Amino acid sequence: MIIDLSPQLRVQRLSIGREGAPLLVVDQLVADPERLVRKAARLDFTPQGAFFPGIRARAPASYEVLLERLAQPLLEEFFGIGPGRLRATSHYSLITRAPEQLMFLQRIPHIDAVSRQGLAAVHYLFRGNWGGTAFYRHRATGFEYVDETRHEAYYRKLDEEAQGPDAPGPGYIGEDTPMFERIGQVEGVFNRLVMYRRNSLHSATIDNHNVPPPDPLNGRLSINTFIDVIQ
Repeated sequence: MIIDLSPQLRVQRLSIGREGAPLLVVDQLVADPERLVRKAARLDFTPQGAFFPGIRARAPASYEVLLERLAQPLLEEFFGIGPGRLRATSHYSLITRAPEQLMFLQRIPHIDAVSRQGLAAVHYLFRGNWGGTAFYRHRATGFEYVDETRHEAYYRKLDEEAQGPDAPGPGYIGEDTPMFERIGQVEGVFNRLVMYRRNSLHSATIDNHNVPPPDPLNGRLSINTFIDVIQ
């Protein structure tokens, strides 16, 4: 499957919160996004992993190559990551789980890894009001990202809060909560991609009263990518 970057591609270089972690927003990413949607509609989606609240299917290998090409020149200059060969792993994703079925760690912002040497990207392939991606600060620690030096203190505090009065009830996180402050948000716009370090605290923004259906053509279809730097 041949996938090309769009000639109308537009890039915004932003930052998150007080700690200023880099945030890349790319509009009109690919030349033919509808082709990616049609491809998804032919695939079998299944639950994958313990924490993703929905179903997934592997994205085309050519899409992974495209993301590697997009990220490579930004590694040092924008993301502050040392040079190296990139390896992208991409999955079509549909958030489908009902709010009352979420575990504690699915009801709060999360990180994908503690290392700053990796990136995450979300490419929105839906139309409609299915939400985007938000970024958060943990109130008790002040952390906006969790790296190796913060990991132990952060999760020790989470364990305490999970048993306390500020623990979240059933449902996806919305705006500010007693535990977390929302410090940034990117709207989910068709053919927009957002890219950030994997250790930034983030969450999809999901309406608890309108959870998307398990349908690539009508649900919250995205391609979620992890990009590792092999040095």
